[in-house]
Amino acid sequence: MLENEGKISQFIEGWYVYSQKYGYKTGRFQQNRRGFGFVLTKDEDIYVAPKFVNGALPNDEVKVRIITEKKGKKEGVIEEIIERSTGEITVLVKKSGKIIELIPTDNRILYRVKAKSTKGLKNNEVVVIEITEFPGINRIIKGKVKESLGFDGDAGVDIEILIKEHSLPLEFSDEISKEAENISETVLPEKIIGREDLRDEFTVTIDGLDAKDFDDAVSLKILPDGNYLLKVHIADVSEYVLPNSLIDKEACKRGFSTYLVDRVIPMLPVKLSNGICSLKPKEERLTMSVTMKIDKSGEVVDFNFAKSVINSNFRLTYEEVDENFKKNEFKNKDLKNLLLKLKELSEVLEKKRARRGSINFESVEAKVELNDEGEPEGITLRERTPATSLIEETMIVTNETVAKFMKNTNLPSVYRVHEKPDEDSLIQAASILAEFGYPTKELLTGKHEAFRKLIDFAHQKREKYLANMVLLRSMKQARYSPEQKPHFGLASKNYTHFTSPIRRYTDLIVHRLLKSVINKKKQEKYSISKSELKTLCEILSVREREIVEAERESVE
Repeated sequence: MLENEGKISQFIEGWYVYSQKYGYKTGRFQQNRRGFGFVLTKDEDIYVAPKFVNGALPNDEVKVRIITEKKGKKEGVIEEIIERSTGEITVLVKKSGKIIELIPTDNRILYRVKAKSTKGLKNNEVVVIEITEFPGINRIIKGKVKESLGFDGDAGVDIEILIKEHSLPLEFSDEISKEAENISETVLPEKIIGREDLRDEFTVTIDGLDAKDFDDAVSLKILPDGNYLLKVHIADVSEYVLPNSLIDKEACKRGFSTYLVDRVIPMLPVKLSNGICSLKPKEERLTMSVTMKIDKSGEVVDFNFAKSVINSNFRLTYEEVDENFKKNEFKNKDLKNLLLKLKELSEVLEKKRARRGSINFESVEAKVELNDEGEPEGITLRERTPATSLIEETMIVTNETVAKFMKNTNLPSVYRVHEKPDEDSLIQAASILAEFGYPTKELLTGKHEAFRKLIDFAHQKREKYLANMVLLRSMKQARYSPEQKPHFGLASKNYTHFTSPIRRYTDLIVHRLLKSVINKKKQEKYSISKSELKTLCEILSVREREIVEAERESVE
């Protein structure tokens, strides 16, 4: 009885310990469709069995009591709901005669749902229930019908369900929109004072065909000694989004832009994300520039940071750059020289990553094509190409350079942390791949080389994407942390997110922290305590997982 309640747990056969000795932690609850879940705390993920969920819903902030620890993994009981993540639930109405059943559309929610009144509800209708009583021992959610989203199977209804389930905010408030309207649509002359003027430097952006928010631009020169002088220019969002402004608070709440099959839900108002912050061609834009001198082996031998202003010469797409490489045809001599040298550098950087053990999974991204009615009519598979590799490698080296610098300052920063896979996940992956005849013995060591060998083994095989997915799923999820730790997947000692401040709040924070170090102006000093940064990293890590899941579901 006491063991079932989580108050005691078996230590060794015949011996029990008082569970409370392991203590309490708080975090966000992430639930699985099979009933169990994990409480994501600042330091670790704590497993919660279905019988110990105790009325929690996905993304609730909870207090968990740790009851056991085996092989470094902790299991707990949810003792208290600190804050509910939502006050609504979306359900599918199923009618059979006089019997009406309300089935949660979110298959992670395994509670029964009852509405105060079901009058007028139709079979297969999807409705939003405003919760008036959360689940307790009786495992029932009670509420009242708030609105109808349409009928199951109708075009667009599935996306509306997804938006509700993941609490994705669609509109900005009038107050936030008004604050955005007060921001100039062009770069004001006084904003350029004190910045490094790079407007005459040949610079391009390279993004997907459907991209509208351009975070990054690149330029490159070959130095007399044969080394590369790479400049990566990132939109200076922090110049326009000031700490504690209404736009800043909303951006922090959203955390990230969300890319669904039929729309983008931006982190920032469109006037910023697609306007003054976006590095559009032939328009002056404020940037944070990272200049790196890179030798022929891919090592960054010197670097510096600067507030800058650029005027991008071209807005290029991955598709056209790949076509340029394929046909060896370019718009002009400057563009040809830049792209060929960038391609050369990206190959050098990729080889350097390979030498240290970085893992490049072979995977495809599905782009769903919709007709005018919002129905899918085709799927385009996007693979890694020379053009995407070119940008990926330059962004990785930029993020590493910023992370290493911030670490050496011993000042607060946000890092992108990716821990080594745990033993149980590796055993599970190995057992699946063994069924296909893969040599999996080395995988259990958890070494980078073991992953790379299996990816190479799968390269020419029909099931290579399945094999890569199995290996990828064995990995731990990357997270944000104020503590600098290695990034396992990239085999990188120092890593952060700096290159996408239009769509990731973490990058905006890193910009502010970097500016505080390199600028002496008192008004640009940004202060945040380590405890505040820890809490922020925890919240944003949970929010990121929720958004990634929403994006994946929209494609499915």
